[in-house]
Amino acid sequence: MARPKLALVHGFSWRHWRGDLLGGLTAAVVALPLALAFGNAALGPGGAIYGLYGAIITGFLAALFGGTPAQVSGPTGPMSVTVAGVIGTLAAVGISRELGSNELLPLVMGAVLIGGLIQILMGVLRLGRYITLVPYSVVSGFMSGIGVIILCLQIGPLLGIKSQGGVIASLGTVFGQFTPNTAAFLVGVLTLAVVFLTPKRLSTWVPSPLIALVVITPLSMLLFQDGIPRIGTIPEGGLNFSLPNLKDHLPVLLRAGLVLAVLGAIDSLLTSLVADNISQSRHHSNRELIGQGIANSVAGLFNGLPGAGATMRTVINIKSGGRTPISGMAHSMFLLVLLLGAGPLAESIPEALLAGILIKVGLDIIDWGFLLRAHRLSIKTALVMWGVLLMTVFWDLIGAVLVGMFVANLLTIESITTHQLESMNSEDSSQLDQEEQHLLNRCGDALMLFRLQGPLSFGAAKGISERMTQIRQYKILLLDVTDVPHLGITATLAIERMVEEAEHHERQVLIAGANAKVKARLKQFRIHELTGSRREALAHAAQELDPN
Repeated sequence: MARPKLALVHGFSWRHWRGDLLGGLTAAVVALPLALAFGNAALGPGGAIYGLYGAIITGFLAALFGGTPAQVSGPTGPMSVTVAGVIGTLAAVGISRELGSNELLPLVMGAVLIGGLIQILMGVLRLGRYITLVPYSVVSGFMSGIGVIILCLQIGPLLGIKSQGGVIASLGTVFGQFTPNTAAFLVGVLTLAVVFLTPKRLSTWVPSPLIALVVITPLSMLLFQDGIPRIGTIPEGGLNFSLPNLKDHLPVLLRAGLVLAVLGAIDSLLTSLVADNISQSRHHSNRELIGQGIANSVAGLFNGLPGAGATMRTVINIKSGGRTPISGMAHSMFLLVLLLGAGPLAESIPEALLAGILIKVGLDIIDWGFLLRAHRLSIKTALVMWGVLLMTVFWDLIGAVLVGMFVANLLTIESITTHQLESMNSEDSSQLDQEEQHLLNRCGDALMLFRLQGPLSFGAAKGISERMTQIRQYKILLLDVTDVPHLGITATLAIERMVEEAEHHERQVLIAGANAKVKARLKQFRIHELTGSRREALAHAAQELDPN
């Protein structure tokens, strides 16, 4: 029998071509102003067009090679914030922040290329399933932190004040040189009014960011011809191939590439889960990582901003009829047509308009629902979330996620350990049948029985060991592992120390109810005090303590 071949495009089908084209067109309409805004936020003045390049490249290739059929990819808030951070890091080592310089763009694109290659490696190593295991408190704090960063970085452009760098540097520039541009501020306020006040019926058909772009841009040209910051001249070269600079500042580029890869993976796979829920489909996480990696690698070679699965664009695509990768590829082709036909018109878009759009995006990214009620659900969870949020904004993106995961997992282990210890009461005999209860009564205080349940953690095993030291009168220790499916290395080491401690005080140890896996693990550690069932172990103990 011939082996089935792996399809080049996951989920490809022509059955939904009408819905795919409509979904792709709708997603492109939403993506146009967002791509320009993210490009401007990431690369500064003159960078908007690179956001559009990134949306075209990543949207097409991620759909073609990815593992989420209806997902639409492109520049997102976390990716643009990271690119802005890369520029800040390069500025610290003497690289000009101006896109016109011959150094900046090749270095940034070098980081984008490295990030894409790392994502491909993550997919090949099948790390996709681990990305989605990040605790929700960490994801919520991280995404809310990204939203706060976007809000802080857009205060300057909204007021017409030129500000660059991270949150602290940007806010320092704004408030240290507080000279607002009245015209820019009015444009920003009008944009906010449009994106927030557009009736839902209208925004369902025409996205509010596009309405703001189409209405306010010509209005600003009519009312404020001069004296207002605009996107400006679109650089020549566009989608031409150019090899990024990977030689200079390689350590900085490697770290930036790792950050882009991890953030892009988290962003994309979380969006994949959303797409699964809406479309009743199932994504392939490792294939999605490979597709995103290919897309970002090519974007780095063609001067495009890095992208990831974009939640809002994906949801709009699916609700408009998109079901297969055709919709994502169609979205890119529509954007390419817009670029070729309306590129010069983009030069007149005010930066304050893009800032207003991004402020709406930043507010939408913040997880308000969880943020406002986390303290009522769990103080520890709230502390983890707020800690990740503050570290994301004021310290480091990847560092915030790593520290948050470490603390959240420690709290989870503590919770599991407490639950296990509460269920391991040595005096609890409720699970014993009548004969076992009789045997236990015969043994009296000379037998200490511990019933272990579930996957035994190191903390629970250590807690049992501490309890043993507090009880001195027993002669036989019986560990009932009937309900333990498997033992980890650390838990087995803890049991080994329990056995050694009991034997050191000349007490007999019995281990009952071990399944084949648990027996094999215990024998690896030369723990041979194994009996059969719990009843057999109790009978043996009773015979040892009371032969008559």
